Amino acid sequence: MKLESISALYIDTDRFTPAPALEKTVKAGTTFSALLEKESSESGTTEKPVIDKTDKLYEQCEALETFLIKNLLNSMRSTIQKTGLIDEGFAGKMYEDMLYDEYAKDFSKNADFGLAELAYLELTQQRGKK
Repeated sequence: MKLESISALYIDTDRFTPAPALEKTVKAGTTFSALLEKESSESGTTEKPVIDKTDKLYEQCEALETFLIKNLLNSMRSTIQKTGLIDEGFAGKMYEDMLYDEYAKDFSKNADFGLAELAYLELTQQRGKK
């Protein structure tokens, strides 16, 4: 079923009429989510995606998520203006970088961004399954 034909049912009914083929299959008052459920059940995509968190690929996906979060934190950190009150030096910069590495690891484990899961599902070709 094409999305254009589904959306035709929900456009202003005074000006537009649904496609004739859909009039036979769709009853009045049927919700859009019910139509999508019906279509997905008919297409045979009933398998649930499986995420194996012990897999090496998933560990790499978690590392990718940590890397992306670290870049996000570095970008945010670069917007902060330094006053020059405290002289940082090499050791201070290294400490701050290590601190933000740990923040990124903590965020990726606890904040549930879901980037690792999405990357794993994409790489295992399970994305789009229910």
